[in-house]
Formats: sequence, C-alpha cells, structure tokens
Amino acid sequence: MNRLWVRLSMAFSAVVLLGVVVIVLSSLIIARTGIRESIILQDYQSEGGLVDNLELYYKDHGSWDGLVDSLAQNSEVFAIGPRLGLILIITDDQGNVLYNSTPGVATSDRRDVTRFPSAAPLLVDGDTKGYVGLEEPPSQFPLLPNQTRFVLEGLSTILFLVGNIGGIIGLIFGVMVSRSLTAPLRRLAEAARAIGAQNLSRRVKVEGTVEVMDMANAFNEMASALEEKETLRRNLVADVAHELRTPLTVLQGNLLAILDEVYPMDNSEVARLYDQTRLLSRLVEDLHELSQAEAHQLPLKLDVVQIDDLVHTTIAKFDSLAEAEGVTLKVEVTPNLPLVLADKGRLSQVLHNLLNNALVHSTRGGQITVHTEYNRDTLKLQVQDNGKGIPAANIPYLFNRFYRVDPSRNRNTGGTGLGLAIVKAIVEAHGGHISVTSEGKVGQGSTFTIELPLMNPDKAVAQINMESK
Repeated sequence: MNRLWVRLSMAFSAVVLLGVVVIVLSSLIIARTGIRESIILQDYQSEGGLVDNLELYYKDHGSWDGLVDSLAQNSEVFAIGPRLGLILIITDDQGNVLYNSTPGVATSDRRDVTRFPSAAPLLVDGDTKGYVGLEEPPSQFPLLPNQTRFVLEGLSTILFLVGNIGGIIGLIFGVMVSRSLTAPLRRLAEAARAIGAQNLSRRVKVEGTVEVMDMANAFNEMASALEEKETLRRNLVADVAHELRTPLTVLQGNLLAILDEVYPMDNSEVARLYDQTRLLSRLVEDLHELSQAEAHQLPLKLDVVQIDDLVHTTIAKFDSLAEAEGVTLKVEVTPNLPLVLADKGRLSQVLHNLLNNALVHSTRGGQITVHTEYNRDTLKLQVQDNGKGIPAANIPYLFNRFYRVDPSRNRNTGGTGLGLAIVKAIVEAHGGHISVTSEGKVGQGSTFTIELPLMNPDKAVAQINMESK
C-alpha cells in the first residue's frame, strides 16, 4: 500500500468512480426534479406547440367548453402524449382543472395557480385564460404508461451499465497509467543502487514526463561526474604509485648499501639521499596543488594585477639562468595594458613554469619571447620559443599530469610531469584558457597562449579605492 503506483492507481480509480457517480446522480436528479418539467414545458411553448393550439381553441370557442373531448379526439394535434411519467394538467384562470392526463381521474379538481410547481400561462388577447402545468404522479398511481416506463427503465439500465463499464475501464486505465508513470522512478532507484555498488557506468533511459526526464538527466550527469572523478582518483593513485616508486627505490637501495658498508657514510652520499627527499617533497606538493585545482578548491588571493609589472618581475628572475644557457629573453608588452583581477602569486607561478619549460627546450643561441596584447574582453599572454617544438601527436596530451613529450628525459630535466597540468588548472581557476601551437620542427619552437578575462573598470576602481583605505 505504500508503493507510489498503488497510491496513484487508487487515486485514478477514485477520480473515475467519483465521475461515474456524479454522472449517474446528475442523470437521476435531472429525471426527478423540475429540470425535466421545464424542458417539456419549453417544448409545449414552442411555435405550433400545445400552448399555441390551446390558445387558438379558446379564441375559436370563446371558452373551454368541450376541451376534454377535443383533446381526446385530436391528441396528436395537441401533443399531449405521455412525457417521461409526468402528469399534464390544464386549468382555467381560476385554477379549476380542465384536463388531467392521469388515467381514471376525474377533472373535477382545483389547483392553486399561484403555487403551481411548473406552469405556462395561456394568453388570449393579452389576458390569462388558463395554465398548462406538469406534476409528478401521486403515490396511489405508481404505474406509468408502458412507453414511459420502458424509457425510464431503459435509461436506468443504460446508466447502470455505463457506470459499471466506465468504472472497470477506469480502474484498469488507472493501474496502467500509474505503473507507466512510476516505471522510470523504479528504474532510477535500481540505477542508484547500482551506482552505490560501484557500477559507475550505469545510466538510466531518459523518458516519461518533463519532471521525470529532468531527474533522469540530472542522475546521468551525476553518474558521469562520479565516473570521471573515480577515473581521476584511480589514475592519480596509479600515477602517484608510479612516480614515488623510483625515488623510494633509490633511497632504500642507497640506505641498504650504507648499512652493508658498500657506500661510505660521507657528505656526498647524504647529499644524494637529500636530493631524493627533495624530489619526493616536490612531487607531493605538486600533487596536492593539482588535486586542489581539479576539485575547484585551489585558494586564490584575488587582487588587481598589472600584467606588465608581473612580466618584467618574473623575467628578471630568469636573466642569469638564460644567460648561462646562451638563450636570449625578449619582452614585447603592449602599452597601457588593462587590469586583471587575479592571484598575482599564482600568475607568477604560471609564467615561471612556462619560462622554465621554454628554457629547457631551447638550444644555445635560441630566443624566448614574452608577448602581451588585449582586445575588448580578453588579455593574451604568450610565451614563445624557437627550440625543438612539439610533435602534433603530443599536443592533445600536453596538459595531462605526468605526461612527458620525451619519455627518455629524467626527472632532473623533466621535473615531475605536473607543471603544465598545474598551469592549466590555475589559468582555468581564473576563468581563463590556455592553448599551445607548434609546428613540431626544430627552430620553430612552440607558443603557449594564456587568455584571461579583463576586469570591469568600475570594479577595478572600487578595488583600488578599497585597497587605498
């Protein structure tokens, strides 16, 4: 009884049965009350009907004398046949009964015309000469004429059959509709249990009403997000296990060699072990930072940033290193760059990673160019080198974590393989976008382009005023 389809079936059935009951009761009420009389009287008062014929009779005879005989002889003309079991009463203007259609009843009777239930006046030259009325048969005359009794009995039988058939059809239809309405919800519950059992590939068919379809779409989106997060989690665990294995193996091997007195316990050996711990520390820090960014929880200290100042400050840190490598650093900054709302430290980290990456891939005598430009909505920051370039097949995977274009490169030259993944996460956390283009040819290098949304001028002024206070 607590199932939704059962409750819906009961609700549909109740509505159908209530409709059938209302129809039957309404039909019975119409057949038993003054509505029936008013319909028949309206027919009597129609052109050429009983009222017109009676008024014409009075004009021709000047009185109601001989009316009963005339009605008996001309019943078709006067249209006084039985009408659904009602008694036809014709009176004069004083209420004296001139005609009563009840069999075997004398006409010597009187009616209070002011209290006549249903009556139509008979007007001759503007004066009321009588009334035509209808009454229910008295209890001592329960039998109706055969035709009338047949009509009412037939009507009752038809109403009874319609009520029963309609009720049965309504019950069946209600159960079918309720089951069809709740079927998507049942499948949704089964899919939810499957998701709970780690079957993250399970999806539900989008069907049913708009509300159920919205729920199915939301469920499928949730399942896709969970599957994607689970894939990221598994990949992260696999990547971490793979990346930690090498430095841990080196540490264990060297420490075991020291314990076995294969290696002497001197400063050079301690330095090598320390380098491995630094690599582990950097790897853990990069993984933590990347996981925060992928979970959209990377902390950002947003502030008004002048990109040209940030570029010159960061470039200055690479001057000595670039000079040692025989690489020229060039800056092309567009004058009067607009402000951006960003985390200055994070943007400096992005530019630092891109410059370091370009420097690693540049050859002696090469050049690295940092270029800036802007349009109405976007500021572009480009880092371009003329080094080895990136093969086209590698570009789609370039921002994946632990991905290296050259698998032979070790961690001392290639880092942890997380730098570009972190760069992409930081840029997207600022509402921006990063892309790379490369011909894959030595001497033509690669170009990394960062696009950041410009800051609204009014918001920039308000931010500056707030900082000045």
